[in-house]
Amino acid sequence: MSQTEIQAGQPMTMIQALRSAMDVMLERDSNVVVFGEDVGYFGGVFRCTDGLQAKYGKQRVFDAPISESGIVGAAIGMAAYGLRPVAEVQFADYIYPAYDQIVSEAARLRYRSCGMFTAPMVVRTPCGGGIYGGQTHSQSPEAVFTHVAGLRTVMPSNPYDAKGLLISAIECDDPVIFLEPKRLYNGPFDGFHERPVTSWTKHAGNSVPEGYYTVPFDKAAIVREGRALTILTYGTTVWVAKAAAEESGIDAEVIDLRSLWPLDLDAIVESVKKTRRCIVLHEATRTCGFGAELVALVQEHCFYHLEAPVERVTGWDTPYPHAQEWDYFPGPARVIDAMQRVLED
Repeated sequence: MSQTEIQAGQPMTMIQALRSAMDVMLERDSNVVVFGEDVGYFGGVFRCTDGLQAKYGKQRVFDAPISESGIVGAAIGMAAYGLRPVAEVQFADYIYPAYDQIVSEAARLRYRSCGMFTAPMVVRTPCGGGIYGGQTHSQSPEAVFTHVAGLRTVMPSNPYDAKGLLISAIECDDPVIFLEPKRLYNGPFDGFHERPVTSWTKHAGNSVPEGYYTVPFDKAAIVREGRALTILTYGTTVWVAKAAAEESGIDAEVIDLRSLWPLDLDAIVESVKKTRRCIVLHEATRTCGFGAELVALVQEHCFYHLEAPVERVTGWDTPYPHAQEWDYFPGPARVIDAMQRVLED
């Protein structure tokens, strides 16, 4: 996709971009079906599927019982028999009842059948905090899926990537966990919760082509070039990293991973070898979070180039709190502190 074609797109929120991706694929491929809790007549709790049932009918866009294991189990059966289901779990916090189906069935189907069967299915689910959802509506469970062989795990940070990555996910012959940072649905969030909310109309990444295009899984994006240090991040915290660099005046390079697995290791190594300092940033809890894997990879591939220990800026090892949400959320102040520490070494 050329830059000219990108600029020719229409301004969209992430909600609209995701809906457009499903619309494009429902029209393009008769094997695509969309289903989940309240996704049909109601259009989804965040309205990502609004209008799709009216356009494509109840056989292709339909509601499912409130049973996450049943939703994912049905999607696996559909996928094994040739459909391409896009199943929605209403919040990532509720995906755990389906974990056994995802790990033991969907992720293993190609391997256990020696390639005779595949599971070309997508599980869409909103993740992360920033909406005062507390412990049961704010979790970021990406690490429990990146650990599983046979799954692909994706988390976009803007509308353009959201649509292109979702189309790639629907076309993929492997099961894809598609995590959608709910705080980004209607506009970017830089971590300054006390400032007015801005819409996508004023930010890059909101220009989305109406038709078909894809964003590859294994290519990270350099969203801010710099030479002082590298920040590896994804989802909502891409915007936090950019805000921290701009507030501090530090020449940080910000890399949006976009796809957590498969991972663009080459982009990571090239950036860290250039800047010689690295920070890993994510919203999920710290211990055994995906950031730990990123730190290990940087140490393994860039050890002799590093001039300071790799820093992690993450959520705390506690359930997401209701009343103290912004003490938990890794905002720009904590990122700036980490940048100053790695520059002092």
